Amino acid sequence: MTEQRKPRVEPLDPPMVPFAVGGMIGFAVAALVVWLAHGPDRWLDICIAGFFVGIPGLITMIVHDRHRRRRRALTHPEFRVTS
Repeated sequence: MTEQRKPRVEPLDPPMVPFAVGGMIGFAVAALVVWLAHGPDRWLDICIAGFFVGIPGLITMIVHDRHRRRRRALTHPEFRVTS
């Protein structure tokens, strides 16, 4: 019986900034809906807090994506960043 090696599957490494921005937009929209519907103040506070907690998360994801480009260039020399 011959031992065949399976090809190595590369882990997914998608850009993370869109996820952070999407979460912040979600909290902003929810805050707007709660405010316009005169919802409970506690819900509005939670939405506002979620938006502001997203700011450090966004900064972290910007740094992560910057390092992602460097990691990809090291592991895949043919990879070129065009932006």
